[in-house]
Amino acid sequence: MRVIRGVLIAALCAVLVGTAAVFVVMLVRGNAARSSGGIPTVTAAPEVEPASVTTVATGLRVPWDVAFLPDGTALVTERVRGSALVNEPNAAHVLSVAKDGTVTVVQRLTEVVPRGEAGLLGIAVSPTYATDRWVYAYYTTANDNRIVRFHLGGPVEPILVGIPAGEFHAGGRIAFGPDGMLYAGTGETYFTPDIAQDPNSLGGKILRITPEGKPAPGNPYGDSPVWSIGHRNVQGLAWDSRGRLFASELGADHFDELNLIEPGRNYGWPVVEGVGDDPRFVDPVATWSTADASPSGIAIVGDRVYVACLRGQRLYRLRLDGTAAQTLLVGDYGRLRHVAPAPDGTLWILTSNRDGRGAPTADDDRILRLTP
Repeated sequence: MRVIRGVLIAALCAVLVGTAAVFVVMLVRGNAARSSGGIPTVTAAPEVEPASVTTVATGLRVPWDVAFLPDGTALVTERVRGSALVNEPNAAHVLSVAKDGTVTVVQRLTEVVPRGEAGLLGIAVSPTYATDRWVYAYYTTANDNRIVRFHLGGPVEPILVGIPAGEFHAGGRIAFGPDGMLYAGTGETYFTPDIAQDPNSLGGKILRITPEGKPAPGNPYGDSPVWSIGHRNVQGLAWDSRGRLFASELGADHFDELNLIEPGRNYGWPVVEGVGDDPRFVDPVATWSTADASPSGIAIVGDRVYVACLRGQRLYRLRLDGTAAQTLLVGDYGRLRHVAPAPDGTLWILTSNRDGRGAPTADDDRILRLTP
């Protein structure tokens, strides 16, 4: 009996070892598959020093986005209510930042209800601002996320309402494309990830609308603002010199993404995170670990894309095909929310150390000016 029992135990151990080996092989193959098909995975990117970094402004409260007026003045949103400049807790504020760093409140927004990652987020300036004076903003109310427009200091006109809202994954970046249409990245609110796959929902999408808020002509889903689907939380939008749209995508547990956006395409969430090797979904241009990145705003200068990272506390620079990645400012200024090209050729960078997840210093939050 002992011999038989020993044989049985040995056989069982062999099966378990074999199963474990197969499981390990499956894991290795699975990880390899996520990075297959020539998709670069950004790891151990070398650090480089920018030509210079100077401070434009300090003491801000969770700055989120920046857009430039024709005269070079910057408009900056603060996500929370009650600007550092104005003790007014019942309104969120748009700030103007002059070239010399002077900061002024130029717009009150009383509908904004900040919570978690939500609040006053994106801002964009009309491409015909010189004649129409329109400024656009994306923010969270008690009931939704919405896009509005206004003349500085004037009343607010909602142009697109009903974007799903929650405490997390609010999306929020808005930007005018080369076609004169307004694009917006939205989130799936964290608790309802399946809406990213529903083309009838505005959550977990990239939207494309006219300056008046109507679905833009040529949108792939008919009379709908939806441009692309299957997104988790898009906070970065930028175009290259060929008019191609790129977007950053905050991942969940494993992979953040840089995507080349095409109309009507499906980017996989929540079915796929990172590379899926699935013909139903578009694979990213590049991926990287969520611990190293958590990307928010992006900017494209020449043939390079710059990616501002929150958890990774760094600025990535890489080619538009996802190769030749480098890192800048690693850990120097904490969490980085956005990077934007300024009219003078420098890059403006917003820190996000007072967002509840950072370790703010006495100067935070800051606007930095970087010479690439």
